[in-house]
Amino acid sequence: MQANFHPRPVRKALSNIGSRKTDVLILGAGAAGLMCAREASAHGLDVTLLERAASPGRKLCISGGGKANFTNRRLAAHHYAGDDPAFCEPALDAFTPQDMEALVHAWGLPVEERAHGQLFLAVPARRLLDALWQDCRRQGCALHCRTDVAGVTPLPHGAGFSVATSQGLWRCRRLVLALGSPAWPQCGATGSGFRLAQALGHRLVEHAPALTPLRMAPGWLDDDLSGISLPVRIGLPRAGLCPALAADAVWQDDLLFTHDGISGPAALKASLFWRPGQEIALDFLPGHDLAALLDGPGQGRQTPRGLLRRLLPQRLADVLLPPESANRKIAELSRAARQRICARVHDFRALPAGLAGLKKAEACRGGVDTRQVDPYSLQSTVQEQLWIVGELLDVTGLLGGYNLHWAWASGVAAGRALALFAGR
Repeated sequence: MQANFHPRPVRKALSNIGSRKTDVLILGAGAAGLMCAREASAHGLDVTLLERAASPGRKLCISGGGKANFTNRRLAAHHYAGDDPAFCEPALDAFTPQDMEALVHAWGLPVEERAHGQLFLAVPARRLLDALWQDCRRQGCALHCRTDVAGVTPLPHGAGFSVATSQGLWRCRRLVLALGSPAWPQCGATGSGFRLAQALGHRLVEHAPALTPLRMAPGWLDDDLSGISLPVRIGLPRAGLCPALAADAVWQDDLLFTHDGISGPAALKASLFWRPGQEIALDFLPGHDLAALLDGPGQGRQTPRGLLRRLLPQRLADVLLPPESANRKIAELSRAARQRICARVHDFRALPAGLAGLKKAEACRGGVDTRQVDPYSLQSTVQEQLWIVGELLDVTGLLGGYNLHWAWASGVAAGRALALFAGR
């Protein structure tokens, strides 16, 4: 993969202290950092990216199962969580899913739409990374990989920053933090961006895994259900525990039973807004009215088990049905017994034990407090000449292309602001 990129050779020292200089230094060459570099360099700024990995965009290359779920046509600000849910609106309004789709088409990449408005590439995600980097490269961006950042020091009078790295010292007039979150550490993700932002005066909202499986207590339903997958409706009946949600929150998607809980898109979406001590509600037959089916003509002579095995996996139907009712004829069941069956199927309540860790999380909730960042420019309001983009911020989207689109939109907003700022 690295052969596709050809990072520039290290420049010769521009001063007698051996430091190298650039207008804009971007720490992190993931989706947000590269999009910011593309936008800023298109306006004539000298842009350099520093990346600790051997090549840029590692997480982008494996996103969406390797096909990059790069945006979502149904995207809106309410699909994002954070202490200030409205923060993301200006950037999302300025760079829409239609804008990103048009850019992908301009790069000659085929697109396919899947369920819930998700847009994927019809070719490997690496093609998207290649196209994005080639735009940056044509516009003069420099990329230095295998470069760890040891520390950042603001220069006096807002003159920029001195950045100490494993490859030497850099000086820049403007600095962009695009280092991502600690989610997916197996892809090289770390918490270094959080630490740098905090050292530069920014508050952090406590971070936690997001878009991750929910762990359940042993025996919560039945430990033998592992491997079963089915469409469900999952809800958080007391969504008030989450400041991003004012009312009940419900999502309909596929659920997967695992050895220690539940996963699949439905569980991952709920995990973004779930908080400890909060129940989940599961409807195992969304789109059906089990009460009407039980009362339907000709149903009285069959059993609830016989009815449900046509609608649900048998193992799941068996654990949902009360033992005293499962094999009795429906006509023999009292109204209360039928209601208990319907409640078990349509409104099964459970209390998760917790979230799976960052190794299984597709994103990270929390991060840099957005109340210290301008929502239009992504510029810091507490540190001159500093911009912060992407997953490093306390903005986390639902599963389905929302987080990649936030990377694009925040990168574009910062890149445009950098160009405007330089032109003053």
